[in-house]
Amino acid sequence: MFTAFRARRAGYTPRMLRQGFVPFFVHGVIEYAAGALFVAAPFLLGFDSTAATAVSIVIGIAILVVAASTDSPTGLSRTIPVKAHVALDLLVAAGLVAAPFLFGFSDETNPTAFFIVLGVVHLLLTIATRFLPAASAA
Repeated sequence: MFTAFRARRAGYTPRMLRQGFVPFFVHGVIEYAAGALFVAAPFLLGFDSTAATAVSIVIGIAILVVAASTDSPTGLSRTIPVKAHVALDLLVAAGLVAAPFLFGFSDETNPTAFFIVLGVVHLLLTIATRFLPAASAA
């Protein structure tokens, strides 16, 4: 059995939070833009479903609040730890893909495509982000 102790002894250290190539600052800027896009999308794309409109606006505001509250270079209040932010990003990505089916607007093309595409993009952005700076060689 390969335990965590043996893994560390062998020189393996998990680096989940600093794997990607996208800087955390860029991730934060993209999240602010995505939040604004979710708030504006029902009006720009002409969502017919009131459920799609409501979910889009609520998700947009939630993304803006999380982005502003995270302990990151673009955070304003810095109250949400980075690990919690990553977990929330993964939950949001899954929720965006599932939203058209959960809230009953999967028969409407524009919001369904919008939510699924942005859910996948959000997941890819989360995976590609380098959340912690590289360890210094000391």
